[in-house]
Amino acid sequence: MSHLSLLRFHIQSSPATFSPRLGTVSLTRQSENTSLEVHTPGLIASTSRGVVPHLSGDHTRASEAIRWVHVPFESFLELSPPLPTLHPGPYPTHACLGFPPTKHILTMSLRDPADDRDMPPNGNEFVSALCLRGVRKVTPDEWRDYVLAAQPDVLVALSDIPFTSGSYSQKRITKSIERSASWLANILRPLPGRHVSAGATPHFPNVLVHMAGGTTPVARQAFSRSLLEPLFDKEAEAIKPLNNLDQGVAGYTFDLAPLHKSLSPTTAHTATKNGPVAAIDLFSAPPAPSVIEQVVSLIRTSLEPLPATKPRFVHSASSPHEILALIRDVGIDLFDAHWAQRAADIGVALDFVFPAPTTGGVSDAAPREIGHNFYDKQYSHDFSSFADTLRSCSAEQDDKRPSCVCMACAPSRPSEPLKHSRLDEAPPLHPPVPYTRAYMHHLLHTHEMAAHTLLTLHNLAVLDTFFAGVRRVLSEQPEIFSQEITRFEQIYDGKLGVLAEARKTWTEVSLARGKGRLAREKEKLKQDTLGTAVELN
Repeated sequence: MSHLSLLRFHIQSSPATFSPRLGTVSLTRQSENTSLEVHTPGLIASTSRGVVPHLSGDHTRASEAIRWVHVPFESFLELSPPLPTLHPGPYPTHACLGFPPTKHILTMSLRDPADDRDMPPNGNEFVSALCLRGVRKVTPDEWRDYVLAAQPDVLVALSDIPFTSGSYSQKRITKSIERSASWLANILRPLPGRHVSAGATPHFPNVLVHMAGGTTPVARQAFSRSLLEPLFDKEAEAIKPLNNLDQGVAGYTFDLAPLHKSLSPTTAHTATKNGPVAAIDLFSAPPAPSVIEQVVSLIRTSLEPLPATKPRFVHSASSPHEILALIRDVGIDLFDAHWAQRAADIGVALDFVFPAPTTGGVSDAAPREIGHNFYDKQYSHDFSSFADTLRSCSAEQDDKRPSCVCMACAPSRPSEPLKHSRLDEAPPLHPPVPYTRAYMHHLLHTHEMAAHTLLTLHNLAVLDTFFAGVRRVLSEQPEIFSQEITRFEQIYDGKLGVLAEARKTWTEVSLARGKGRLAREKEKLKQDTLGTAVELN
């Protein structure tokens, strides 16, 4: 690799192995003498085809919430060679996708951690990945070559996670553990031209390992212990000077999507032998509390034998309630923002804070929703800002609520207007005002792209403020953290009913202007028993 970036994790306190913890992940770029810091617990922005959905490069760079991004590489496999591997320069993927190395940390994995669709089984020498042109088989050596060329800051080693329907036999689980360990050893082989005497580790410096074992506690513990076992003979020579696999690992990552799918009793498997056939259900209901408890237990089983000094990553958490449970009961450090970004796709603006507000008229019978479905007609004449729990730029100075710094609630304007000719007069500059719910309702119903851009920026800012509140409580009053989580669960709806309602209205609006609209409207009128159905010709 032409540049060297070292990832370090500092825990501010020394708590128990499984308890909330404050920390800082820092990435030092020695070639540019710069250092990036992300405070934990914190968020990682999800991407699709290398970009944060709905956001331009200017939006991404302007957002204070986007400091770390995760890039699934499989979406680039439709071209050979993949696009990020062709870009010249010291930071090819950063430059190709428009993420400044001075602002963004970039993690790369082969598979999309949120995609739990059934896939053809992996083999001893390949992992099945999904791109626009179908399933591609990627070998460990190919993955190693890809990351050598793409040069992400942090990479995730290949792991054999089954995505086939039905339960898994002991033999299949054993294969999963053995393959994952073997593929991790392959990525830890010394890099060409890199020597210890050069002042750097001879292997990839920042490797995350996905903790294998599925829903079997014994298998998860066996995989964790295999990382700590000393290697001998050819295996030891292959990763020299490392004594075991864990010495070459910078952190541990957990993808919750396959765990949720396996543990949820209502999950339906709809795969065929040849490949995935059903579209991923991106708006499914959050897992039940019992499922979250099982997930916590499985993650703790994986982490128990391993050192607590390395960062812990979780992908595909489904709600702030699950995030808080994982922080409290496990000590997870970084979470992806996939669920919050998907909420923006269906017209939901998040509206929650931690600690939960002490006032607001919340009754025991009606928990507060975590956001607003702006497709709903009740917002057509609502000219307030997006969030009730956060302060916009138009709020009074003595307002004690946390501020939302997104482009929707705190828009910014250039210091000087752009003049197109000498005849143009500079218009008077008024203080910017936040965008309103009524305006967002209009944008969504007219299919304007700006709606999802503003919602994405807002939801990421809300989630970032949420994590800032978590860190503040852990720093100032750690003894009340569990109490605040209980109060949060009482005040906010853990079933995420607003997302279910938004999914329904989003579908209705999407179909209202597409092919076959008149036929759908006729069918709807036939089913309507209220009033008089009007025949559409």
